[in-house]
Amino acid sequence: MLPEIASPEDLEQLGFKKVEEGELKEGLKLILRAAKKYEDERKLEDAARLYFYLGYFFLDRLKKPETARKPLLKSASLYIKLIDQELGGFEIDVRRLNDFCSRALSVFASLGDEANLKKYAKYFAEMYEDLAKGYEESGELEKAIMAYEDAFRYYKILNDGESVKRIADAIVTTFGKITEEKVASDDSAGAGDAFYKLSFYVLELFGYGTHFTEMMETAARNYERASKLSYSEGDLDGTTSYLLKAQYAYLLAGNSKRAKLIGLNNVRILYQVVGTHQKMNDIAGVSRKLLELAMSLFAVGKARDSFKVYREALNISENLEKRAVMRAAVLKVHAAEGRSAAVLSLVGDMEYYIERGNPARAVELAEAYLSRVPELEETVRLLHEAEGITPSSY
Repeated sequence: MLPEIASPEDLEQLGFKKVEEGELKEGLKLILRAAKKYEDERKLEDAARLYFYLGYFFLDRLKKPETARKPLLKSASLYIKLIDQELGGFEIDVRRLNDFCSRALSVFASLGDEANLKKYAKYFAEMYEDLAKGYEESGELEKAIMAYEDAFRYYKILNDGESVKRIADAIVTTFGKITEEKVASDDSAGAGDAFYKLSFYVLELFGYGTHFTEMMETAARNYERASKLSYSEGDLDGTTSYLLKAQYAYLLAGNSKRAKLIGLNNVRILYQVVGTHQKMNDIAGVSRKLLELAMSLFAVGKARDSFKVYREALNISENLEKRAVMRAAVLKVHAAEGRSAAVLSLVGDMEYYIERGNPARAVELAEAYLSRVPELEETVRLLHEAEGITPSSY
């Protein structure tokens, strides 16, 4: 047993070691001691992280919701303190702030605490909206958009339709300034990304109609131009990445013929690029391009081939982000086929969480939808099979 004077870092390290070795009771006690010591030393982020871990360990693994409640609420209160500290700082780290907000809300959601969930979602939404306006006034457009996007999601949690549309309109206006800059500087790749993201907020304002499809078509054309530039420079890796983006953008724009033509061409080049990475023994590159190949194959209607390639990508290197990205691809094709604004809005939320470093939430959102759509049953079976998930495990 470690003495009382042991550092919280030592207690944490030993605690996790004990848990990994199956000594749960002793391990969790050590982690709790570490959390309390971190708190005593005013290392609030470390303390909140460990209380958060303990709460979800009791909740998800040990199935003890009553035991989980105290550490979860403790973590939420610490994250709210950290939010106040971040807001009071000279330079606000928006990503860090968002992580604290997300964790606090996830606690209230997990505990079914609707009152606090709504209270803090409203507080966070208004906070981010104010931050966004401040960034916009100072000309920091990229930061303004990030803050507006955060506000947008919190207003969605509240089902505040009026505020959702207000923020979407603000994002469209701000993004418009960025797209003008990208186009003026002949940055096709940057313009493609800007028009693509802008499309999702146009979707919120006008639905899956002409405004949206024209914007997405513009994104596709810019991605196609970027791919040609990469090709002229001999960069086939970049070429295929931009072609994949163009393929999906054309698909969402309703230009299925162009999407298929680009997709078939991209599949051919991707096989070549995968081979190049294999010769270079670039394992990470192989896995990354296999995932792109799987996505490209799926969008041209070759689902079985797609999921075989997807399995290869996972066998080399597996992580939650790959799973989230593949699900987003499946849902984009599904949304395009049904011209469904609701499904595409879900994809927008998934991509937001992936960008914010929370692919687990993106996977969770996708699974909640996929599990209730009968026409996607075979696709989901192939997806889960590729991931080694059996019906009894989900």
